[in-house]
Amino acid sequence: MSLSARAERLGPAFDLLAGYRAGGFFFERQGVGISTSGVADSVEAEPGPERILRLSRMVSETLGEIARHPEFPPPVAVASIPFDDALPAEAWVPARASIRLEPGETWQVEVGSEERARGSVGTDRWASRTLPHDAFEEISLRPDPEPDEYAEAVSRATTWIRTGELRKVVLARTMLVDAGRALDAKQLLWRLRATDPDCYAFAAPQPDAATDAILVGATPELLVRRRGGVVEATPLAGSSQRFGDPERDRASADRLFASGKDREEHAVVVEDVARVLRAFCDDLVHPHEPELLGTANVWHLATPFHGRLHDPAVTALDLVGALHPTPAVCGMPREVAREALEELEPIERGGYAGPVGWTDATGDGEWAIALRCAEITRSTARLFAGAGIVADSVPEAEVDETERKFRALLDALRWG
Repeated sequence: MSLSARAERLGPAFDLLAGYRAGGFFFERQGVGISTSGVADSVEAEPGPERILRLSRMVSETLGEIARHPEFPPPVAVASIPFDDALPAEAWVPARASIRLEPGETWQVEVGSEERARGSVGTDRWASRTLPHDAFEEISLRPDPEPDEYAEAVSRATTWIRTGELRKVVLARTMLVDAGRALDAKQLLWRLRATDPDCYAFAAPQPDAATDAILVGATPELLVRRRGGVVEATPLAGSSQRFGDPERDRASADRLFASGKDREEHAVVVEDVARVLRAFCDDLVHPHEPELLGTANVWHLATPFHGRLHDPAVTALDLVGALHPTPAVCGMPREVAREALEELEPIERGGYAGPVGWTDATGDGEWAIALRCAEITRSTARLFAGAGIVADSVPEAEVDETERKFRALLDALRWG
């Protein structure tokens, strides 16, 4: 089937969330991003360590075959890629995408067969919730694994690290929530982006069509961005709690910045990202000291990278394939960390900690890491939280870090 793209301008104040439909894709930070509905085409790469690279080639071929006007924005493909290489990687071309890649420049791009009738379809009238539901009771919540089991896994990980074979591993746990009502991904997105507009608010359907699961979250971590020949990344690692009181908040930030444990956790990530990006970029630069990045609930250590591709044929999705999984979500060395996860982490991550984002027909794109998220299936939600474990990690402190991340998402879920 021959596909073509048609585009029209939307108003500069158009709310991207108005274009989102359950089963579609949403990816927005500070009002800039993509919102989609419907599927015009899709491609799937089989499981294996090269699956993202294979997916990139398939996406480039698929997008390259779509006829379009050269003065209009190119069509895009979007994806939420599972963390584990043992699962396939799928991307799809939306039938309709509302796209704002810079403030004030908003387009609607429709992709379909040449024979399809022209004309856009309006967005639904939609109003956000003004009041939250009641807080969840303990009976509605089930940790998996239990806190003491997670603490034991952290203890075993630190023992493994002290042997010298493993430098860092990131261990995750989940919280299962029975909401007692149908959860609304769109309402949850509205709350997440209102609470923390500096994060990437995202929603993407997950591969198991039988459950209609949607991964919804707000992540602070830019995995990689490609615009023309410019490449940017901002890995995060190391965190501490934020407070409403300015003095306590500043003290927490200062403790994080001075923490040897958190600085070591961060250094591992920076070293690996630098190693990967140097293979693709000239003039790659990053600060020697990490920066403090604050979200609504958490301080992070962050290091922004900036470089220029020496091969313009390298796409954003190619860079994703080279970077994933970074030590921020897996560990270091990568293969030893994977082995540790298989032994110490009893959960299935699915899309959690995997790449989520978009790429277009020119190879540009923007990808985040799917953190601070919940997999929603009708009236239930599975929340994810993780912590980076190094030699000096204290099990009780890592349990507390994941609990804080759960609490922030549970509060947002009350609006869903």
